[in-house]
Amino acid sequence: MTRLLGLDVGDRRVGVAIADDTSGAVRPLGTLRRGTLEEDAQRLARLATEQRAGELVVGLPLDMGGGEGEQARRTRTWASEMTARTGLPVAWRDERLTTEAAEAVQPPLHRDRASGRPTRSAIRSRRVRVDRLAAARILQAELDARTREAPRQPAAEA
Repeated sequence: MTRLLGLDVGDRRVGVAIADDTSGAVRPLGTLRRGTLEEDAQRLARLATEQRAGELVVGLPLDMGGGEGEQARRTRTWASEMTARTGLPVAWRDERLTTEAAEAVQPPLHRDRASGRPTRSAIRSRRVRVDRLAAARILQAELDARTREAPRQPAAEA
């Protein structure tokens, strides 16, 4: 199995997860801050090399009816640029509700004592955690789909 990098692409950040090539386990890696397309490609290529990943699995933000809107178009454009600049192939995975599922498992936000509002650092930290957990969910969905689609080997006759 090729190691896969799962990506949850946003306008400001990209959540990243990796699928381990021996166990098939998925783990969140981190979050990349978006820059220029060239900067994004350099960071992604470096990460893919460090993690020995040979393929990207990009979450496609479909609307609830399954259609593609403006965000899906921007994601496709970005991923196409990453493929052209890094040589890494892209697999697409529906990412509907991955962010909501990642947010649901987050602890309550730390609140400022004086105002009672969440602190800026707590909000930032949560967004970063949610992005990388959403990437892990995208990647897990891809692995599950590949397992279902894999041809079954016939049992050896005794």
